[in-house]
Amino acid sequence: MEREHNLVPEDVLWKRFLYRIIYRSDTRLGKLFDIVLLSLIFASTAIIMTESIPKLGKKYHYTFLVLEWIISILFTIEYWMRIAVVKNKKSYIFSFFGIIDFLALTPFYLSFFFPVTKYFLIFRMLRMLRVFRIFNLLDFMNDGYLIVRALKNSSRKIYIFLLFLIIFSVIVGSMMFMVEGGRQGFETIPQSIYWAVVTVTTVGYGDVSPITPLGKFFAVILMLAGYSIIAVPTGIVTAEMRNKRQNLEKVCERCGNEDIDDDARYCKQCGKKLA
Repeated sequence: MEREHNLVPEDVLWKRFLYRIIYRSDTRLGKLFDIVLLSLIFASTAIIMTESIPKLGKKYHYTFLVLEWIISILFTIEYWMRIAVVKNKKSYIFSFFGIIDFLALTPFYLSFFFPVTKYFLIFRMLRMLRVFRIFNLLDFMNDGYLIVRALKNSSRKIYIFLLFLIIFSVIVGSMMFMVEGGRQGFETIPQSIYWAVVTVTTVGYGDVSPITPLGKFFAVILMLAGYSIIAVPTGIVTAEMRNKRQNLEKVCERCGNEDIDDDARYCKQCGKKLA
């Protein structure tokens, strides 16, 4: 969410009252509003999941339709109320939660023209992220931020690893196509590459398997290689998370910057010498 001073309404009593209820959870009404909102999200998700079951969807179609309309209208009112009470409306609309709120409503109105899109209402579950703010679990959000930063900083290493994995799968798949001689499941190189990917990732659907002794030998090598390959991205991300956690302990006393490199002597934002 954007900085609070961009959202707090000016001296309009009703706007401040609604803002306290809708955006804050430090009052009884604010807490009740958030709990009701989460309950509606749960109910909406349960309806969508239940409606996908043919027997129940056909039997309770009208009931599900009415409930979807009621819940979606309530969410629409809530969305426009969020926009109405804030000072800088653009700050909310283009914020992380603002975009999620908009995406949660869009499938309902698109379903008037494209009925199948109503199942995209399951994206309303993303609004459950507000549970961290509602129940004062912001420390969990900090841990999530740590994971995201670790993935971002190790992305180049992961891209290189994935490129190597693609090349490896293409080579092994091509070899299996030649070894198996076009037998069932290995009629083409793309089909053989599919088998190689399924095997090296240790998924093992079992829908395709080699028959020749040499093919089985390659399969054993690929299975054993799969276990070591899985450990590579895990090790990369784990090492980055450990480094990031150590870096988070370093905080600039002047500006509060937490993004500090291991060998940094001065803060990259304000220039203050680090302790």
